[in-house]
Amino acid sequence: MRVLHVAAECYPAAKAGGLGDVVGALPKYLNRIGVQAGVIIPKYGTKWLWEHPFKAVHRGTVRLNQSYIPYVIEQEVNDTLGFTLFAVHIPGMFDRPGVYADPNTGYGYSDELERYMVFQQAVLQWIIASSEKPHVIHCHDHHTALIPFMMNYCPEYESLSYIPTVLTIHNGVYQGIFSWNNKDLLPYFRTYAAPVLDWNGMINSLATGIKCAWRVTTVSYSYMEELSVSSNGLEPLIQSEWHKCKGILNGIDTETWDPTNDPRIQYHLTNDVKKFKLNNKMAVCERFRVDPRLPMITFIGRLVGEKGADLLPDLILKCAQSGRRVSFVVLGTGERNLHQSFLHLQWHLSGIFDCSLEYNETLAHQLYAGADFILMPSRVEPCGLNQMYAMRYGTVPIVRSIGGLRDTVWDHGDWEGRGFRFQQFSVDDALVAIDRAIAVFHDQKEFTRLQSHDMKLDFSWDSSAVNYKNLYEELV
Repeated sequence: MRVLHVAAECYPAAKAGGLGDVVGALPKYLNRIGVQAGVIIPKYGTKWLWEHPFKAVHRGTVRLNQSYIPYVIEQEVNDTLGFTLFAVHIPGMFDRPGVYADPNTGYGYSDELERYMVFQQAVLQWIIASSEKPHVIHCHDHHTALIPFMMNYCPEYESLSYIPTVLTIHNGVYQGIFSWNNKDLLPYFRTYAAPVLDWNGMINSLATGIKCAWRVTTVSYSYMEELSVSSNGLEPLIQSEWHKCKGILNGIDTETWDPTNDPRIQYHLTNDVKKFKLNNKMAVCERFRVDPRLPMITFIGRLVGEKGADLLPDLILKCAQSGRRVSFVVLGTGERNLHQSFLHLQWHLSGIFDCSLEYNETLAHQLYAGADFILMPSRVEPCGLNQMYAMRYGTVPIVRSIGGLRDTVWDHGDWEGRGFRFQQFSVDDALVAIDRAIAVFHDQKEFTRLQSHDMKLDFSWDSSAVNYKNLYEELV
């Protein structure tokens, strides 16, 4: 069975968040269980994509309103990722630094709609021209969600309508909404299909994908349920399409995230968890100005409201002012006002707080290995991978009980607890969880037991890949 994953990200070629991690791991594990899985993404100006050799396998042009945009489908020559990677080279549209935004300014690219409209059509034109077509087309998030619509209602692509499509929602906050004034950017579609594109008076890419895809999945069980009651206006649509919706929990690539041989960390795990954590904590403290004697809480990720990053400045300041003996380290980039808040705290709370306002994969691995706790106060968390990475490295999660965090982090007070949860998005509720975590940290016997327990949990892609294989087989 051949499955083609169409996505905006794929680690390590191009990554901005968890979508990239999933698309970079799931196909590899599918290949191991007999599914011939490949991935196609845009060819961004990332270092990885331009340093690895690619060969051209197809050329064409896409009509965009009154213009014709040339593109080249390229295939990675050496198949270094455990699956075949294709990239769509569209000169002038994707060959820029950053995936969605200019890393120098932090501002998103203004032509996102045009870029992904050309990308999706280039993929479909290539599939039509291919002698070996995929048995399933698996689309990821709104960037590719118009593909099922085009296959069903655009004469140019209707010859593919027999191929089953799966749409995975990694984050329902971003829906790819645009005005009907831009409808001419779409390929010609059957006029009677206009209502399929419409949601609340706008063209909504994600809503259209939900309507047209054969199956819709989300990246955790709880997130699928949450979308049915809170999805930024898509609730009635999710409920009406519930018969084809399914939550499948993400996994992690346990080869990339392996504390016994991870090349990105200073000290590898042998059979002494306590020594492994202590040595890596000291390595973190060589980079960040925090007291190694204090329990260390880290936040790793995008500094945006969705991840709850705006809760952190007040939370950290209140911890410091109340005399709580705890340190914080933040790694990430995002909203500029949060950057300023963290730089201010860095100046005033030396020894208690430090930060690195960047995307740094190596530093992230070292923090997972060296920190005592990871804090994830998310407003929305469809699945969350950071808590799984953290537990694999013996870093105990402190999380808001939402989405995939609720599915993967069982509270320490419950049977086989794994971390510490809080319900409300508030400083006070988060402080209660932090206080509970600190209390366990000072009971070193219990804390080491908790770390060891978390490190033995199986969050690999093995079972999730089987669930996807079963889904594909049902469709085919």
